[in-house]
Amino acid sequence: MIRSELVQKLCHDFPDLTQRDIELVVSSLFDQITEQLAQGGRVELRGFGAFSTRRRDARTGRNPRTGEQVEVDAKKVPYFKPGKEMRERLNLSEVTAE
Repeated sequence: MIRSELVQKLCHDFPDLTQRDIELVVSSLFDQITEQLAQGGRVELRGFGAFSTRRRDARTGRNPRTGEQVEVDAKKVPYFKPGKEMRERLNLSEVTAE
């Protein structure tokens, strides 16, 4: 699902809100998550999961076009850990199939 599909789904689920209002809420939510992660924080949504950052060390990479070795700097990358409720819902079909 992409952002526009999420907005359309929410518009369908909440017909009393305008599409513009829903887009504003979705954008605000994503902006706040991004801002918190940029500050080194963590965002936890109970039943859904937790967003955090992980550090990647510097390494020697390879340019795929030329094969030349290049140095890749250390960096932080976003990380998502699903919550218990989400894992259970995702794996529900495996439990019922047995």
